Amino acid sequence: MDRGEVVAFPSRGEVFADQRGEARALRLAWHTEADVVVLSLWHADRCTGTFRLPVADVPRFVQTLVEGLGSMAGSPAKQAARAPRTAAR
Repeated sequence: MDRGEVVAFPSRGEVFADQRGEARALRLAWHTEADVVVLSLWHADRCTGTFRLPVADVPRFVQTLVEGLGSMAGSPAKQAARAPRTAAR
């Protein structure tokens, strides 16, 4: 892929909405022809930035996410979110 080249969104990918809304999103797209996963930041229909992650680094990237989730599982904020809520009277 050359810089500035427009490529159709591949069949293997996902779009994640930003919790801030405002039509922000992260797209993850596998580009097996280039041995990369492209992470791109979008605002509405405009790409505002990209990062090309080599396929060889994907396991370390995923491991970092999994470890982060594991450490969040025991956090007080996470425990409070799982606690049963009482109905307001």
